[in-house]
Amino acid sequence: MRSAAPAPRVIAVVGPTAAGKSDLGVFLARYLNGEVVNADSMQLYRGMDIGTAKLTTQERGGVPHRLLDIWDVTQTASVAEYQRLARAEIDRLLAEGRTPVLVGGSGLYVRGAIDALEFPGTDPQVRARLEEELSVRGPGALHTRLAAADPEAARAILPSNGRRIVRALEVIEITGKPFTANLPGHDAVYDTVQIGVDVARPELDERIAVRVDRMWEAGLVDEVRALEAQGLREGRTASRALGYQQVLTALAGGCTDQEARDETVRATKRFARRQDSWFRRDPRVHWLSGAAGDRTELPQRALTLIERAVTA
Repeated sequence: MRSAAPAPRVIAVVGPTAAGKSDLGVFLARYLNGEVVNADSMQLYRGMDIGTAKLTTQERGGVPHRLLDIWDVTQTASVAEYQRLARAEIDRLLAEGRTPVLVGGSGLYVRGAIDALEFPGTDPQVRARLEEELSVRGPGALHTRLAAADPEAARAILPSNGRRIVRALEVIEITGKPFTANLPGHDAVYDTVQIGVDVARPELDERIAVRVDRMWEAGLVDEVRALEAQGLREGRTASRALGYQQVLTALAGGCTDQEARDETVRATKRFARRQDSWFRRDPRVHWLSGAAGDRTELPQRALTLIERAVTA
């Protein structure tokens, strides 16, 4: 079914986890004769289904979803590679006269797809030295150094995220500029309408708790155990995914199953706050309520917003 009004070139549905982005993306793609392009960094991995809340084939409602299940869990995530793949999908859909609907909460991936963003190269020697220091001193010491060199980057990167801290310090050393200086401005590559799905914190926290319980009931532990046999524990990116990291710790005897579940809830709530902060900084995002009381009106409100943006 086609919209009565012309669609923008690209639509992006963004916001924190558990807000309701996936269902809205399916609706818009179907209504606007488009396809969903995944912008969730962990849904790129094959087999990471339950813990990433990946839509089932039935839930996708016949709408093609691109960039799902394309990487093995041993592959290290690369925003630059995602950018290349996402733009290829977007360009293909535009050439076919169809609407790309980018859906996900990985802020840098969304920006990499739709905005002018160039990625600094890497220096193997610098990277090796920083990784050695990480292994010896731990992420906290490197995070302290990052805070002195680039306070804004330090605020955006968790003190426990050694991989991202190393990358930020590497970029600073290579370029001589703050890591945040290499983040994108608001220079768009595509004509895009960004829709943020907003849910008040108490309701979102409750949704997250319920979602984590359902993941455990759906077999997350078995999913992680199966992926561990495929190299998940060695995967530098996938092994740190919410839920997966906690279950791996439990399987190794580092905590109980209940402790892993509780920590997944806490970590996901923290992550949702960081997602919200990231997207709030972009003035181009139009926010719509995804609260339970507004859920039935959300699709039509999104269409109205899109039509106004096109005719403005």
